[in-house]
Amino acid sequence: MLKNYSGPVFIIVAAFLWAFDGLIRQHLYSLPPITIIFFEHLFGLIILFPFVYKYVLKTQLTKRDWWLLVLISVLSGLFGTLWFTTALGKVHFISISVVFLLQKLQPIFAITTARIFLKEKLDSKYIKWAVLAIVSAYFVTFPNGVVNLETGEGTIIAALYALGAAFAWGSSTTFSKMLLTKVDAKVSTFFRFFITVLIAFPILILFGHGGSLLSPTTSQFGFLALIAISTGMVALLIYYKGLAKTPVHISTILELTFPFIAIFLDMTINGTSLAFSQWVGAIVLVFSIYQIARLREHS
Repeated sequence: MLKNYSGPVFIIVAAFLWAFDGLIRQHLYSLPPITIIFFEHLFGLIILFPFVYKYVLKTQLTKRDWWLLVLISVLSGLFGTLWFTTALGKVHFISISVVFLLQKLQPIFAITTARIFLKEKLDSKYIKWAVLAIVSAYFVTFPNGVVNLETGEGTIIAALYALGAAFAWGSSTTFSKMLLTKVDAKVSTFFRFFITVLIAFPILILFGHGGSLLSPTTSQFGFLALIAISTGMVALLIYYKGLAKTPVHISTILELTFPFIAIFLDMTINGTSLAFSQWVGAIVLVFSIYQIARLREHS
């Protein structure tokens, strides 16, 4: 009986850990997002290596597996984390809670990209719920649906970064599921972090952030290590273990626990709050995603 529920339990634990991510990253606002990505993946790789190298050496990856790993690393490890971190860096425009809620639009991107790659049609029910989710996301971003002209442009940019992260993570979910049918979760996690480090380092140098490798303070290095052993590598490893045992539509529903834990933490620790219209938008958004997940279940 416990084995049957182990997958969902792993996903809920990962979602709980991810809820703390924004609170930790707040302490890294002075660092370029690409620098944060490089260090969190490097630290995660170093910590993970002694535990998985035996499995890595025994694993034979096909060309298809390598392409999936590169695609997942670019979408999820690099762009998803980069855009999410950048959005959190603009929390003076929108709150952490809004960033997390917008990030939960990712099932729309996951299902859409899966249907595109599988040549499936988008039925009218899916389109209806997707449109409702997008409209509700607008009201989550802008209290009472009104753009504050003083921070309007900044709010839009911050929201677009959050939506970009949702797209990157959502679309990579399908590819991750494809990979996990062939490759063990521990090995998949290792190679995703390894490839992300290889990609992030030259980008960091190319865009002139090489000097930032020495700029983190001792406390910031501590927060980067904390990300690696909590919301980063460890959470991803736990999530992959859960995803390997859980259908995508069920995983999507379970992940909806993540934004509400994050909102509660944001309100408790940072003393922030959402307007009434944002709460209504949040409820409609989550309900829309739930309905989309049900369509995935019956498709």
